[in-house]
Amino acid sequence: MMENTEGQAKPQFSFAEGEVLLIDKPLTWTSFDVVGKLRNSIKPMKVKVGHAGTLDPLATGLLIVCTGKMTKQIDGFQAEDKEYTGTITLGGSTPSYDLETAVDVTMPTDSITEEAIYAAAATFLGPQEQYPPAHSAIKIGGERVYEKARRGEQVELKARKVDIMAFDVVKIEMPVVHFRIKCSKGTYIRSIAHDFGKALGNVAHLSSLRRTKSGEFDVKDAWDLQELINHVREQKNQVV
Repeated sequence: MMENTEGQAKPQFSFAEGEVLLIDKPLTWTSFDVVGKLRNSIKPMKVKVGHAGTLDPLATGLLIVCTGKMTKQIDGFQAEDKEYTGTITLGGSTPSYDLETAVDVTMPTDSITEEAIYAAAATFLGPQEQYPPAHSAIKIGGERVYEKARRGEQVELKARKVDIMAFDVVKIEMPVVHFRIKCSKGTYIRSIAHDFGKALGNVAHLSSLRRTKSGEFDVKDAWDLQELINHVREQKNQVV
């Protein structure tokens, strides 16, 4: 693995042999956008490029991108536990459980106490079954369910087993709750936000999200995407 470590010489990449690149995904970019941008920067070299775990467009943070022979390790990286920070906004829900769609239901939050917020967070700890959002990339009949949801079709999704190892309330600025969550593969933080509102007898949505860790990898070691692209282009003639 080659990392962008401050104060050290920039690495020479061997994309065909295989690299594990840690990238800080920008806001509004899809994970596919990041992979495509990197693949284009490597051209005309024909090398496999893939990511190890999707991040929603409205999320930022750690995206693991593998090239060449290291793409065989993607499944292993995807299976690792993840850590996130972000904010849940109480008093308003959205169909997508985040800000991809507009708030459609509101409730007053005056009666929600800080004690209730901490108590609600504690109820999410441990193994459990979670229902994914209707606006998700899960496929039904070969089609992403968010496409069905955008057409207004009703989608019935099965619950999935997940494990929440940590749900820390970092700060409360009503109606916004700042959090840190450590969880197993496949956990939808948007669903946690939605269910968190329910646990408080209210409604809520995910208003920001950042992936900070995946397994042993940390976003503090990640490349800024444009800096990485610039470096790849500079070094293209020297890449093996």
